[in-house]
Amino acid sequence: MHPSLSETPALSRRGLLKFSLGASAFLATAGLGASLSGCSSSAPASGFTALRSSDLLFLRALVPVMLDGAVTAANMPEAVEGTLKSLDYNLDHLSPEMLKLTRQLFDVLGMAVTRGPLTGIWGSWENASAEDIRRFLDRWENSSLSLLRMGHSSLLQLVMMAWYGRKESWAHCGYPGPPAV
Repeated sequence: MHPSLSETPALSRRGLLKFSLGASAFLATAGLGASLSGCSSSAPASGFTALRSSDLLFLRALVPVMLDGAVTAANMPEAVEGTLKSLDYNLDHLSPEMLKLTRQLFDVLGMAVTRGPLTGIWGSWENASAEDIRRFLDRWENSSLSLLRMGHSSLLQLVMMAWYGRKESWAHCGYPGPPAV
């Protein structure tokens, strides 16, 4: 049996709130710092309307792990690129405020100074193994910090909506497609 927060002397509810507040301030400062310092370019990558080059580095490592089991290894490169195109389209149609928040999440995951402590991936995303990325996703999904759980949920929803909105994903989940009218 796991002790509850109130039974754990090292982490009180007040301590957790202080830590959460500090973590939130850190993430906000890091995101703002990246935006102001020019670390995060707002210019889209070549061939994209909303996704930036820095976003693609992270997403090209993340998407195959998230699609594992839904796509065969042979079809994975095309599925990843198609998912990125769909994600780009979806992001381009978000409200400006939601796009800003999504870019802040991507900035925090893209900057080495925040990526390591928050994800456990200390090197570049290109060098992260699938197992490293799974551990990061699990860490965020089960975090005691609601901010990290929300980040996990956002990543999961963005990628899954982009993938399952594509025609090639439908057969895997048994969807025959829209009815012919």
